[in-house]
Amino acid sequence: MGISLVCAWRACVFSFLAAFCLIASAAEPQEPQGELTLAQAIETALRRNPELLASRYELTAAQARILQAGLRLNPELDLELENFAGSGAANGVDALETTLSLSQVIELGGKRGLRRSVAEADSDLISIEQRARQLDVLAEVTRRFIDVVAAQERTRFAAEASRLAQQTLDAIAARVEAARAPIAEASRARIAVTRALIEERQATTALRSARYALASLWGTTEPAFTTANADLFAFESVQQFAALIAQIERNPDITRFASQARLREAELRLAQAQARPNLAFSLGVRRFEESSDNALVAGFSMPLPVFDRNQGAIREARVRRAQTDAELQAALTRARGTLYAVYQEMTTARERAESLRNEAVPQAQTALEQTQNGYERGRFSFLELLTAQQELLALRAASIDAAADYHQLLAELERVTSEPLTTNDIEAPLP
Repeated sequence: MGISLVCAWRACVFSFLAAFCLIASAAEPQEPQGELTLAQAIETALRRNPELLASRYELTAAQARILQAGLRLNPELDLELENFAGSGAANGVDALETTLSLSQVIELGGKRGLRRSVAEADSDLISIEQRARQLDVLAEVTRRFIDVVAAQERTRFAAEASRLAQQTLDAIAARVEAARAPIAEASRARIAVTRALIEERQATTALRSARYALASLWGTTEPAFTTANADLFAFESVQQFAALIAQIERNPDITRFASQARLREAELRLAQAQARPNLAFSLGVRRFEESSDNALVAGFSMPLPVFDRNQGAIREARVRRAQTDAELQAALTRARGTLYAVYQEMTTARERAESLRNEAVPQAQTALEQTQNGYERGRFSFLELLTAQQELLALRAASIDAAADYHQLLAELERVTSEPLTTNDIEAPLP
């Protein structure tokens, strides 16, 4: 049934990480129609997901903050009027002195460059957080795609169960007419048919809901695709757990702490630079109305760092820097614990799915066939036949659930490591 989910996920992760910058600028894809692959679902969601579209404004805003942080302080124009509207000799404007001056603050300590460094570090952090959000969307698309594939399998399985129940009812009805079986068996067979039809309708409803949930990730209220093309029972080799630990540190959830550390370092340097006072120079011209003379005026000012030397801001910046290191270690510890737990669950789910599909289901199928033959010869009762059918149906349903669990857990591992985990070669990434 189509391509392997694992191989498709691996190709999509690699393609996403390699072409991250091209996704935002590429032309918007058409709504997926007909047969849908995981690659098409991911590509469409990454370009049309409403949350991702909204998050891109934050990166644009961060770039605007870089521009603002690099601007120089504006000069100031000052007009001062003295000695007018007084009494005696200062009556009216006869003794008026008018001073027009231009002043400029000179920032010391490289404050403008440091402000820009803070803004750039903040922009880098936002960019990494956006990558993390895109990986979240990628993982969620994969999970919902798997839900659709599993729902398709359950729907197909429910239809087969309905046909099996109907075939059993037809066979029993013929036996009842031939007086070879009691009427009660036909009644029980009809109940089994009714139950199978109800479960088939429930499976169809669940499939419809899964399709809508998947399409909602690219902002569509009515899915245009008809089927999800993937093989739920394709299991590929996965890397050993020891090889996955180092990959955690390349996850955007972890690398963001490196960018955050650079941001905290830039904030600390800026706080230290702000402890140095700025200089203010002014130059102007003064007019004396009484003598009609003009003169130049010049000024200089500088705050005296006696009480406020920005001690609190510097201390806070140092604490924030140390806090980032502590948060990094805590995040690594959580990620490693999650990786171990999910890896173990994934391995167990794969073993369970393979055992059910390759051993238990064939054995149950054989047992059902033997029971059917024995029932036709009168060696087994209808209750034994019904039990054999229910055992086969239960094992098939369990195999679907186990396979879906495996792929869901593998997708979670891919999200934790943001690396492909399968060991087989893959095709070239999508453009």
